[in-house]
Amino acid sequence: MVRNPSANREQFRPNDHPNDAFLLTTVVGSYPKPKWLNRADELVDDPDSKFDASDLEEAHDDACRLITHEHERAGLDTVVDGEMRRNEMVEFFADRIDGYEFNGPVKVWGHNYFDKPSVVEEVEYDEPWLVDEFEFTSNVAERPVKVPITGPYTLGFWAFNEAYPSTEELVYDLADLVNEEVEKLVEAGARYIQIDEPALATTPEDHAIVGEALERIVSGIDEEVRIGLHVCYGDYSRIYPEINDYPIDEFDVELCNGDFEQIPTFTDPEFEPDLALGVVDAHTAEVEPVEEIKENIRQGLRVVPPEKLTISPDCGLKLLPRDIAYGKTENMVTAVREVEAEIDSGEIDVENPLDD
Repeated sequence: MVRNPSANREQFRPNDHPNDAFLLTTVVGSYPKPKWLNRADELVDDPDSKFDASDLEEAHDDACRLITHEHERAGLDTVVDGEMRRNEMVEFFADRIDGYEFNGPVKVWGHNYFDKPSVVEEVEYDEPWLVDEFEFTSNVAERPVKVPITGPYTLGFWAFNEAYPSTEELVYDLADLVNEEVEKLVEAGARYIQIDEPALATTPEDHAIVGEALERIVSGIDEEVRIGLHVCYGDYSRIYPEINDYPIDEFDVELCNGDFEQIPTFTDPEFEPDLALGVVDAHTAEVEPVEEIKENIRQGLRVVPPEKLTISPDCGLKLLPRDIAYGKTENMVTAVREVEAEIDSGEIDVENPLDD
């Protein structure tokens, strides 16, 4: 059952918001790292370098400040630090969860390798994973900070399971750990948590496992805390309308690079959570014009009213040139504010949003 998005959405409206309509703007998570940060990561592993762990920490801090301020300069309502401290989305968390170990990279496609971990014993929660990251970013940011977390289904199915009778049981134990982490983040002041489950796009028949995992994650979490679920591009008809039963406030979809062909999927039956719609393509190194993005935003209004629509890029932007990522983000925010003004003036009929 969907949580209560109307109870937690309005807290993200800026005090100086220019319009009556409010489409919440955010990013999915990752963002291009400055080239000097990539060089710093290399130097700390070089035995001939005088660059040490404390230097790397300073570099990470500087990069987090830079990207957080870049997001705010683009005008986003909620920001992240671009995941400047993180590496691969499974590896980062597996390195912090007792029970995982690494035995070297495995080839996934072409010349691409993934340092796929193994679960060799029962997983346990030790130290917080993201609290320091969140607290640092919150102290830097003037806008609310969203926290992306790789979900338990992806953490379980994108690892070798050598300890549990089934990967499903592993996923549920991981979900309990994610719940502990969310509790710690909420205690630290977090009010916007995004669970990333890209693995669900590849195995949609497991939607019930993800649903049970989400129930565990949100157990005891106050409704003032916004819980989003991001699922990368796939055939959403294979998990809809089942996602209406998920205990989430917002469902984030990747439809821009598919020309929004799947939008009708979400119109029958009624879409119950808030819709977070990607309106710029994370896979193309071109900045979409504002007018094109405005048309993309109107696609979301076919599914939900303005007060239930969140706008973001399709996915993380980390693989793009940084100037392109910023241009997409800035144009996205400009398009959103213009659409809001057109809703206020009646120029956009929210009942028939594609009509001129």
